[in-house]
Amino acid sequence: MPNENAIEVSNLTKYYGKLLAVDHINFGVKGRELFGLLGPNGAGKTTTIRMICGMLRPTGGTIVVSGFDVSQKPEEVKRKIGLVPDVSNLFGELSARVNLEFMGKLYGLDKKTRRERINHVLELFQLKERENGLVKFYSKGMHRRLTIAAALIHQPEILIMDEPTSGLDAQTARLVREIIFDLNKDGRTVLLTTHQIDEADRLCQRVGIIDHGQLVALKTPEELKNSTGGQHALEIKILNGVDQQKWLPILGKAEGVDHVFLAEGKIRVLSKDLPETIPTVVNLVSKNGGKIENISVAQPTLEDAFINLTGKTIREEPLSKEDSLRRRLSRSGMR
Repeated sequence: MPNENAIEVSNLTKYYGKLLAVDHINFGVKGRELFGLLGPNGAGKTTTIRMICGMLRPTGGTIVVSGFDVSQKPEEVKRKIGLVPDVSNLFGELSARVNLEFMGKLYGLDKKTRRERINHVLELFQLKERENGLVKFYSKGMHRRLTIAAALIHQPEILIMDEPTSGLDAQTARLVREIIFDLNKDGRTVLLTTHQIDEADRLCQRVGIIDHGQLVALKTPEELKNSTGGQHALEIKILNGVDQQKWLPILGKAEGVDHVFLAEGKIRVLSKDLPETIPTVVNLVSKNGGKIENISVAQPTLEDAFINLTGKTIREEPLSKEDSLRRRLSRSGMR
């Protein structure tokens, strides 16, 4: 049923030795929902979905997928889930059709069913003309489409996608997002992870923000954007041929400025008191030899909400040693 949870995560915890990678998180994904886990690289997103898929054993907590406890009924859960990993699980030395044949056999599909479904997904993802070409010669976009096709070969109820558009060019990323949207529109539950603010905002019906292994918020994108703690945003474009990045430390010291970062080529200033902050910022730019091309008050964004909740911007923050280790461990499949 649409209002029931297809995935239920309770007090989920994962340690790698002494490193706490996932910190007692709780959330549910409703049936037919498009749900996103948003966070920087190394936040614990991949570890979380690998536990949901039964690829990693939790240190603590429970996961129920379509009514089945992952720890007790892993094979039942795997039949319900189609996984699109961030790192390809396809064989480069084989053709697209042979890769799909292999996946179909893994799920126990008979020959007639395999043929029908392979033909369907090859057409659906516009890969029919290259079905016999070796996958290692595919473009990144074709490779990603084939990875999604392989995850759908057994017609799972739930599609889990780890960074589905990471590394793709803008046009291919747009196509993949359209595919995800259409799959959800057709009734499939989708859980995806992303570190891309605009992707979460455009696609997801609800977003869980995860940082340092903790789920710090879970709301709709609109609710998140409207919960920025009284902060308002100012967008500025400065002339004189100076890299906009160089202004960030200068403006960040201005009284009344809570956060300052770059967004789509503009400087974005967050403040709880814009009427007082605006003249301060304008004077500071002038004092440092800059000239403002345009300045405007902006609507709150999902990135503003992320910064308000975590104190940092998702796009510019380098990985800490702990987050880097968490990311490597989650990808290594260590139990």
